Amino acid sequence: MKNQDEKNLQVQGEQAAFSREERMASASIGSLIVSMAFPAILAQLINILYSIIDRIYIGHMKGVGAAALTGVGVTFCITVFISAFSAFISNGAAPLAAIWLGKKDREHAEKILGNSVTFLIICTVVLMAFFYAFQRPLLYLFGASDATIEYAVSYISIYLIGTIFVEIALGLNAFIICQSQSRTAMFSVLIGAVANIILDPVFIFVLGLGVKGAAIATVISQALSAFWVLAFLTGKKTTLKIRLDCMKLEKGILFSIFSLGISPFIMRATESFISIVLNHGLQVYGGDLYVGSMTIMQSVMQIFSAPIGGFTQGISPVISYNYGAGNFNRVKEVYRWMIGLCFVFMLLATATTIVFPEWYAAFFTEDPELISLVGKTMPVFMFGMLIFGLQNGIQPTFLAMGQAKISLFIAVFRKIILLIPLAIILPRFFGVMGVYYSEPVSDIISATTATVLFLCNVRKMLSKEALAKIR
Repeated sequence: MKNQDEKNLQVQGEQAAFSREERMASASIGSLIVSMAFPAILAQLINILYSIIDRIYIGHMKGVGAAALTGVGVTFCITVFISAFSAFISNGAAPLAAIWLGKKDREHAEKILGNSVTFLIICTVVLMAFFYAFQRPLLYLFGASDATIEYAVSYISIYLIGTIFVEIALGLNAFIICQSQSRTAMFSVLIGAVANIILDPVFIFVLGLGVKGAAIATVISQALSAFWVLAFLTGKKTTLKIRLDCMKLEKGILFSIFSLGISPFIMRATESFISIVLNHGLQVYGGDLYVGSMTIMQSVMQIFSAPIGGFTQGISPVISYNYGAGNFNRVKEVYRWMIGLCFVFMLLATATTIVFPEWYAAFFTEDPELISLVGKTMPVFMFGMLIFGLQNGIQPTFLAMGQAKISLFIAVFRKIILLIPLAIILPRFFGVMGVYYSEPVSDIISATTATVLFLCNVRKMLSKEALAKIR
């Protein structure tokens, strides 16, 4: 009797999973945006609160807020690099699993999930060992000064303890989304973010731990999110389950994950390198105050990129599923919505930073000199983002259809070929303002290039021959 009940539950679960997956092929785009993208958007916004709330509380610490904010901002280079490995999985392995679900091969999709878990565990060990060994010299390289180094060390030495939680919470949550379970994915982030909002003031101000308190709150919060994700992916409601027999690394699967994941990995990892170059240039040509301004502007960019990232993460599985099923008309319909909405949102959001830069700065600091500097530099720094929504929508479209090479080129072109060299060269002619000029120049050129590449390649991608090459 018990065995029969278990079989009935399994059949019901499979039928529910089939129903959710079929919605990606037949439901209206509007309903999919509400059911899949909207929860993912909320999840990304909530997730970004981890770092944003930390910076807001730290920036308002009495007497030392500006220095502490700058010190914690320098650690951004390390935290982003750590999250790049989770992006490797969430944007590489999860879309691949969705494609195989579209091909009706659940077993292979679960092998992709299992290999992803093992990969993240290995990354955690390596990253913790490396950054603990070299954290102080690296932080000086990343833009810290004698006045801010202790704040940076205090924060990152505790944050590194939670590396495994960061990797699991961010990396594996996308496997929940690709099952059309965006609400569950949203709750995994919501649990941690709410905990962080509550714990931050307790540890920072009530217990008087300052920057260390912010790091402790973040680690505890990420742990709660990670446990939620693991509980779901090993529970009864998931259709892609973490299984020990699927966790043995397989070359073919890893190669497929790397092929798709290398582009988002480079996008995230190069954010770290870009921060190093920008902060170093600002420290050399300006000083701590200018490094602090970059912390604020990067925080604002994160706030804007979070809903874009959530939207594309929520809708990309729809493209991947229908692409795997060979439903190309459906693919066209979805990517047009995705690119269009990304462009409009980023255009309007960026316009507010150009008109009200000091308003944004006041969220992070009470220092009048720092607020004034942000008011002068933010309109320049953010200008290129007016059209960057095109690239925000195009790049995940390439990934969703398994086109790793083009997506990789776009990522490398903007950040490595354009932004980093410009951030080094322009200050030689324009002083500290040259650092700020490098961002809009690279954004405009890169978004234009991405648009041209998409228009030139989209017809070729939407073919049975292109689909057959994905393994």
